[in-house]
Amino acid sequence: MKAMLLEEYGAEHRFAEHDVDAPVPGPGEVLVRVAGSSFNPIDNKMATLGNLLSFAPASPALLGMDVSGEVIATGKGATRFQPGDHVMGCAGGVVDIPGALAQYMAADERLLAPAPACMDLADAACLPLVSITAWLGLFGKASLARGQTLLVHGGAGGVGHMAVQLGAHIGAEVCATVSSPEKGLVVEALGGTPINYRETRVEEYVDAHTGGRGFDVVFDTVGGIVLDQSFTAAKTGGQVVSTVTRSSHDLSLLHTKSLSLHVVFMLLPMITGEGRELHGEILANVSGLVDEDALAVLIDDRRFDFREVGDAHRHWERGRASGKISLVPADWTHGA
Repeated sequence: MKAMLLEEYGAEHRFAEHDVDAPVPGPGEVLVRVAGSSFNPIDNKMATLGNLLSFAPASPALLGMDVSGEVIATGKGATRFQPGDHVMGCAGGVVDIPGALAQYMAADERLLAPAPACMDLADAACLPLVSITAWLGLFGKASLARGQTLLVHGGAGGVGHMAVQLGAHIGAEVCATVSSPEKGLVVEALGGTPINYRETRVEEYVDAHTGGRGFDVVFDTVGGIVLDQSFTAAKTGGQVVSTVTRSSHDLSLLHTKSLSLHVVFMLLPMITGEGRELHGEILANVSGLVDEDALAVLIDDRRFDFREVGDAHRHWERGRASGKISLVPADWTHGA
């Protein structure tokens, strides 16, 4: 089969088309004819830093974490899906699991769920990583409930715009930080109240939106100084969830306010093999919400085929993306 391999890790994004052996589904796996994948910031971090990350595969690497496509074969003991089923998942591209930037992908069926019937199958690949991350943070970690106040940092970003919608869907009062009026309109359309962090200090928006009490749950998708600001924005005894915690921080305020800090590293089940069923369950719920018109994914206007994956990385690096970046297979002829 045809596949796009990253021949060398680094800032040059040296992807090249190769002929490789098509995968054979192992026990508990299904073989997926790939319809789409998508770009996530972690893909860029991996492609750039490579072997500095413990979960990066050896080069030349077949990357692509998110996948959507049609099941065409099943391995021994795989019972959840049948040939012809349309599926999606975050199912490879790390450690020794080949990714989705190819004609076919063998995937653990526990990591997959039915793709939304109302979406183009290729576009469904833009859902998995960001929706699972948001779901884990809000419900798995913080146990967000109806009537609570939620602050999402980076509300128009990939994980952030999912968190805004999921919070609004269950009846939380959702605010989200943004960097521009245009991104504020996105947050409003998704059911949240935008806060332009360039124009409003943390203490000011805490006063304006919580009466100075602080937010019940703060979801940080940015990291760095924003994690420190999350401690300031949370109420005493509140919950702070972060997806970006590889940094040093003064935890004095965390202690003073008796906050709970939760970390989400959603790739862990793929890396360790433990807890994969939960990802499939979350995605099944996400698929249902999409079909109910209760959840949507923002997709950048510019789409890239697999041969242009290096350009997709550069597009994101230049700050030109608005929403998820969709990747679709090149004009490869599927062979068997």
